[in-house]
Amino acid sequence: MPDPSPGPSSRPSSRPPSRPPVRLRGGAAPGAAPRGWPDDVPPPGAEGWEQRAAAWLLDACPPDYRGHAVLVRQPRVLARLAVLHSGAQLDGLRRAVATLRADLSGAVGPRVVDAALEALEAERVRLLAVEEGAVLVEQALSGVRVVPSL
Repeated sequence: MPDPSPGPSSRPSSRPPSRPPVRLRGGAAPGAAPRGWPDDVPPPGAEGWEQRAAAWLLDACPPDYRGHAVLVRQPRVLARLAVLHSGAQLDGLRRAVATLRADLSGAVGPRVVDAALEALEAERVRLLAVEEGAVLVEQALSGVRVVPSL
């Protein structure tokens, strides 16, 4: 279960979008994308943002999701699944990192394990960004509006 406490190293929460509105730092203009918003998706309210968000969400989910009409046609459902899927991938990755040396002891050399752990760290960073983006898109699709902070 994700840690709901704030902090620089904590994962974004995968709780339903009953959280307060996302606040932009540095007094960003209304209509701007919040920090962590996916680069490939226009900010909420921009023309075509929901279609681009749905395409991004499909890319963040297992490819077989594209074969289910309800998931393709319902971005709100897809957003919830993307949050859950990215969280599950992070959980699996943490387990792999914790057990990789022991699991591969004698099967491959230490340099290979070190290289694999470096690759997993890069993947962890990518997955954290996907999870954060999916949470933000889910909130926006649910009607949560960005409120600039002063």
